[in-house]
Amino acid sequence: MLNRAVSKSLIALPLILLSMAVTAELKIPSKNPALSVTGQQQLGTRENNIGLAIGSTVADFSISTHDNKTVTLKDIQSMGDTLVVFYRGGWCPYCNVQIRQLTQAWPEFQQRRITPILISVDKTDAAALAQRTYEIPFPVLSDTDLIAHNAFEVVLDVDDATFERYKKYGIDLELWSGKNHHKIAVTAAYIVDKNAVVKWAHTSLDYKTRPSVEQLLDIIDTIAR
Repeated sequence: MLNRAVSKSLIALPLILLSMAVTAELKIPSKNPALSVTGQQQLGTRENNIGLAIGSTVADFSISTHDNKTVTLKDIQSMGDTLVVFYRGGWCPYCNVQIRQLTQAWPEFQQRRITPILISVDKTDAAALAQRTYEIPFPVLSDTDLIAHNAFEVVLDVDDATFERYKKYGIDLELWSGKNHHKIAVTAAYIVDKNAVVKWAHTSLDYKTRPSVEQLLDIIDTIAR
């Protein structure tokens, strides 16, 4: 059973601006771009063999909710089947579009008894920031030490030139993660069963192109047959 405090934080995460100080420090992108939908031939593929393959068992890990409650792989397993989505960070407007789409489709996931779980390297307070104020009714987890990222093998090294270019855009990865490792997630989506076995996997280095909600729901329905 989940600890009551942890369970409460996993059920509903108000995505709000926590304070004027944090808002000033962590600049939230104002753009609202359109995501490109993954082509059917690429759907369910692992670019450059990045990430765990279908049939792999996820290694145990322990990370945090936005309010510093601990969440373990065992806690996640207790939810049953999960859709684990790795995103680059709250600074990424494409990630925010995807998060909003997943949030809007929550009733569809509920109907299928599968829980989306969002993971990034954002520190705990940054994990509670978003471009707009709305509630996410499923877990948004902070993995600043890349524990879950390594468990799923989706760590992306940001080179020095890209790091400096992002800073010119007003995006300081060190402020968002609270770390100086300059690593983020490869955009990825996994369907993981209650035994921590990967049933479906998709990874892509093209962060502007991701599986649509409709595609994900079709895949869930296919796996359930």
